[in-house]
Formats: sequence, structure tokens, C-alpha cells
Amino acid sequence: MSRRGQEPGSGAESLSSDEKEIVADGVREESSTEEHPAGEDNSEHSSSSTSEEESDGEESDGRRSDEEREEKKSLPCCNDSEANCLPLCEHCRNENGQKEQVTPRRLAGGQYIMHLDTEGTYQCSLTGLIFEVMKAVKIRYSLLSWSKYANLVEKPWIVGGPLFDVRCDSATALASIQFPHSLCLGDHGAGMAFKVLHIKGGGAAIEPSADYSASHVKWLVSSLSPVGPLIQSQEPVQYHGAVILYKVVDEQPSLSFRVYVATNNDSFIKDISRAVKHSNKKFIKIDKPPVCQKLLQKGKRYRLVCEPEAEVTPEEIEFVDGSLLKLKSYIEVYLEKPDDFTLSLIELESDATVWKAKLRESDWIHYDQNKNEQKRSAVSVKKRKPALSILEEDALCSKKQRTGNKAGGIETRNLTDQQLMVIAKLFGRQWREIAIECLQMEMKDIEQIQATEEEVNMQKFLLLSKWRDREQGNGTAEALYKSLHEKASYEILQALQGFSAQC
Repeated sequence: MSRRGQEPGSGAESLSSDEKEIVADGVREESSTEEHPAGEDNSEHSSSSTSEEESDGEESDGRRSDEEREEKKSLPCCNDSEANCLPLCEHCRNENGQKEQVTPRRLAGGQYIMHLDTEGTYQCSLTGLIFEVMKAVKIRYSLLSWSKYANLVEKPWIVGGPLFDVRCDSATALASIQFPHSLCLGDHGAGMAFKVLHIKGGGAAIEPSADYSASHVKWLVSSLSPVGPLIQSQEPVQYHGAVILYKVVDEQPSLSFRVYVATNNDSFIKDISRAVKHSNKKFIKIDKPPVCQKLLQKGKRYRLVCEPEAEVTPEEIEFVDGSLLKLKSYIEVYLEKPDDFTLSLIELESDATVWKAKLRESDWIHYDQNKNEQKRSAVSVKKRKPALSILEEDALCSKKQRTGNKAGGIETRNLTDQQLMVIAKLFGRQWREIAIECLQMEMKDIEQIQATEEEVNMQKFLLLSKWRDREQGNGTAEALYKSLHEKASYEILQALQGFSAQC
């Protein structure tokens, strides 16, 4: 850790008034994270349905059965986890020491499980959590919503990062946990105090942190139950931000989008995903780089600008960290004509561009729809040319792989062998798990490749080549990015974005 071990005005030797036990009258029943346009009332005390309570209940009650099902399988299947470690800014990435990266297994209900073979310090590649263990251990953990525990976070303390429920098969084996926080400290960390909220039953305690860095808050494990970082600051708090886009799916020719401006806090982002999932409308997520290029600051005002002009409601927002709010604010964008357009988030005070993205029709063509269209097209070709021989079909398939396909008149090219080799060399030792979870490859495919090829990079290349052949005309950089974006490293995603821009 690169910062001081104790926060200003605090000490680990005894509990101050800030670390007192907070006894709740009863933790509020967690309900569905709802959403509304940012101009409407967003009180955390607004009523909502109980779907989130049911979801979190399933996560908790299903731990053992999920684990049993997982251990019966050789490798897990991919699920739609909301947890994502967004790339940190250069300042924070440089200060964050390198830890051994471990990709956990995913269980049903949003659970993760990590088997560590020996003592050491390990970082979860999906959530950013860092575990210091004293011996071989099995750790289970899940991401929780802060809104359920909003009444336990008392001023002047505010949420500093995601909330996790961590369990371990040996209480003495887990020495410390480092929780990722969503702040950019820069040179202003001296005026901040870091602690953790340790939730126990119907109440909670604010406990001291052991250390903190540009990216994490370290906590010495006392007992295991939901824990998350809190901060107290004498200066304006600056957040790493993210802009998350969803498009309404309907039969209308017009376009309607929801734009969420959030902190880089996995609990917040999970709440947004859950809110969209429980909406009475159907949405698809638009994959655009979410990271804000300029820090977000509480109390500052921002404007979302659309070119060409569209209906934007509200036109301006005042940024607040909505982690504790049940209702998640969003900006609605409506366009009558389905043309390409550019969205920009502008800080009003400086007129600086915080985030920008160009949206094209190809961005919201759902992958499954593409696959269905390709299947229908293949059947159509066979019906029109019944005399086509097997060799001719193979030649046609090969030609499609070389030239790519056309969607909406825009040609998209398959990844070349050279590009696949670049990606193969960037994969770490978890490449087999990623191939099965994200690329839907089978273990027998991996075993067959390993039996015929000894060199590891060539094994990875051959597996990616098999994926490209299977996808036929959709073996593109964009398609591979969409499949890998939840689990692949930052370097792989950057390389794929570069290949996509070359098309």
C-alpha cells in the first residue's frame, strides 16, 4: 500500500465515536433498484418492489447448492455478472502495486469462488478484491447493494467503493482484505479518512482501516460478513466515473436510450443493471468505452449533448454518488430518425468533455439476432442452390472468412491469423476458463488442441482460430470484444478496439 497506515484523526488502537456500534432499528427489506429520469425525486426512502430482495435472498440461500453444483462440473458456464473492474486512471494504475491475478469461478446467483493453494496476496481479476491469506483456502464472495444498508451509513461518512459479502472455509486463514475504492486521490489524500462499514446482523460497526492506497482500502479481518469502504473528506471528493448506455428495444423506428452517469463502483453499476432488468421495458446494453476521461465531482453540473440534435431529458444534472439511493437517476435521449449520432458529457464549469462516444446502428444489433439472420441466410443459399457440392460449400465458407460480411452496407472483416496471434499472446494462464465461459468452447476442443500442440501460445491461437471458423462471417474484432469484455484483460480489449478501428 502506498499511503499512510492510519487516517487523519483516527487510530487503530481503540474505537472512537466514529467506530461505535451502530444498532439499526431493523435493516430495511431490500427491494428492486428502481430508476427514474434525473430530474425527478430520487429519495432513497421511495418505495419499490421486492424483486431485489428475492434476488439477494437467492444469492444467500443458494450458496451451498450452487457450490455443490459447481464442484460437480469440470469448468463453469458463463453468466451475466454485473461486476466489472473498469480501467483506472494513469495516476492510480501507477501507484497500484502488481499482485498475482486470479480469475474466480462464477456460481449461479452472482457468487464467486476462489481456491488459493498457498499463502500469499492475490487479486481477483473480476472484482478487484485483494486477499492476503496465510495458507491454502477457499473463499466465496458476492457483490451487494449499498441501498439496502443506507440507514447504517451516517454522516459525515460516505460510500467509498463496492460492498462485498465474503465467506471463508477457515476463519484464521484470511488475514486481510483490500477493497477497491472509486476515488482519485491524486495529491489530496491527506484530508481524507478511510474506514470500513462492517455489517453484523441487524446493525453495523465502523471499523478502522489498516492502510490505504490510490486504489484500495485495506482491512484486517475481524469476522466475516458484509463489508465495504467508507470515507470522510475535508475537501471535495473526486470520483472515477463511468457512463453506461442502454437502448429501448421496441418496434418503433425512433430511438430511445437511457444514459446512466455513475461512479466506478461495482455495487452502483450492479444496481443499474438490476434496475434495467426489472423495468417494464426491454433494453439492450450498448458496448461503448464507459470510463470518463475527466473526474466527476459531487455538486458539479454536467450536460449531455447529442449531435445531431435530439431530445435530452433532463438537459443538465448535478452529480451525486447514488450508491445509497434506491432510485437510480438516468438521462433519456430520444431521436426520431435512426441515424448515427454522437453523445458527449460536458462539465459546465470548465466546458471540458468528460466522456464521448459515437453510436452507430451496428452497436445495437443484438448478437443473437445476428446469429439467427446468418442461419436463415445459410438455409436460403442452400435452397437456392441445391446442386452445390460439399467442396463448393467449403470453398464458399472459406471465402466468407477471408472477405468478411456486410451489415447495413458496411463491410466487417474477420480477424486475421496475425491479429489472433497478438490476442493469443496477451492471454494469461486463465485462458482455458475464459474460452469455455465466454467463447462457449468445449473442454474436449481444448484437450484435442493440447494433445497436438505443445507450445502454449500456439494452443491459444488454435483455439481462437477455431472460434473464428465457427463464427464464419462474424469472427470479427467487435464480436470477440463483446464476448470477452467481462473477463479479458485491459490490454486484450484495447488491442481488439484497435483492430476494430482498422476495419
